[in-house]
Amino acid sequence: MVAANVGFATVNVLIKKALDEGINHLVLITYRQCIAAAFLSPIAYVRERKTRTKITATIFCQIFLSAMLGATLTQYFFFIGMQYTTATFSCAFLNMAPVVTFVIALPMGLETLNVKSMGGKAKVLGTITSTVGAMVLTFYKGVLLTHTSHQGPMVHATPPESMAEHHHRMEKWTLGAFALLGGCFCWSTWFLVQSKISKNYPSVYSGTSIMFFLSVLQSALLSFATQRGTSLWVLKGKLEIGTVVYSGLVGSGLGFLIMSWCVKQRGPVFTAAFSPLIQIFVAVIEFCFLNEQLHLGSVLGSMLVIAGLYFLLWGKSKELQNCEAEQGSESKQGQENNKEDEGLRVEQV
Repeated sequence: MVAANVGFATVNVLIKKALDEGINHLVLITYRQCIAAAFLSPIAYVRERKTRTKITATIFCQIFLSAMLGATLTQYFFFIGMQYTTATFSCAFLNMAPVVTFVIALPMGLETLNVKSMGGKAKVLGTITSTVGAMVLTFYKGVLLTHTSHQGPMVHATPPESMAEHHHRMEKWTLGAFALLGGCFCWSTWFLVQSKISKNYPSVYSGTSIMFFLSVLQSALLSFATQRGTSLWVLKGKLEIGTVVYSGLVGSGLGFLIMSWCVKQRGPVFTAAFSPLIQIFVAVIEFCFLNEQLHLGSVLGSMLVIAGLYFLLWGKSKELQNCEAEQGSESKQGQENNKEDEGLRVEQV
């Protein structure tokens, strides 16, 4: 998971640079998902050619919705938010995905909440803490914490921005924050749709390949509907080409395989617990190599979001342990009752 998160952090930094140079969001999504589909399709064919489940109309509609929410809209909103803010700031909203998923799943009956137990209290505390962190990230920027004197004399020669420029920059920052909130909501909803698909269509690799292929069609149609001309589809320079290829292979294809293997080996809680490392790695890369600035609001908000995430994960883990202990106790009690019944029958004989 550490190696996977280093790869995800590198993908986010490269995408941020490519977006700043003018690559279209939907074009990037289309190329990225196309490479991911081409990467996963042969793997799915080899691993699941004998065990692949038949696709019904209901399953296809679920996969189509999964592609729209998780692979198309989530990335579109996330790329807009990243373009208007920073990669470090954007990754902080990804840490909210487990909390938002829990909030959405609660009224649908997919999650339970017992406020009298320690696990339930931790889940409530984690939800509130992450929500406060998201509000801090969205509405409070704060003072500058980093010094950029190592960038050279040209930085000091830059004239101070006017009030109009500052206001415009803050509007873009706020717009980017709301776009990231929209992307986080779509991503969290995708988890719930994906849980339905996993029950009806257990062929994971095939389902993901189909999802990527449908995302290619969706993003391409949206691009042609909103943008005119073919010049957008021409990748310019090594950075854009490298970003598309690397994000498709590592960010979508290989990243999914690594996370699926880790979930299988250690469970979803273990895998999700490593997600804040992406933000830390991105912050290190941006500060050391891209000279990005760090503000107090981003640090405080990120700390609250990460703390809320771990409260929630601890609460879910605690409830899982209690549930397993209760099941074990019931099973042991049932075995003892069976032994007593057998003893009574022997005595009667």
